[in-house]
Amino acid sequence: MAEYESVQSGALKLKGVAQIGVKKKKKKNKESKKMLEQITSNQKQHTVMEEAGEHKRVPVDKRTLAQKAFDKMQEKRQIERILKKASKTHKQSVEEFNRHLDTLTEHYDIPKVSWTK
Repeated sequence: MAEYESVQSGALKLKGVAQIGVKKKKKKNKESKKMLEQITSNQKQHTVMEEAGEHKRVPVDKRTLAQKAFDKMQEKRQIERILKKASKTHKQSVEEFNRHLDTLTEHYDIPKVSWTK
């Protein structure tokens, strides 16, 4: 019987399932306090600006030069793709695709699955 003395008796304890009546205390987040203070200070500044008659909000671009260049090139490539697709009719693109398929070898054909036919 000495082998069974270290075995736990009682109900199973599952991970991730809180026991009834046991609640963990939440830690106070210092960042949330800072965000709350910033929001209140921004609201105060906004009310002061409204009283002074300044309603203009200038959007601030926080992207780096590399991000701006990347977005510019993506937009340029997208315009080129659209123009390339718009230059051909559907009939022309289908004919070109069929010519491409004709140049492929038999290796790319769908293999025969059934031997009965």
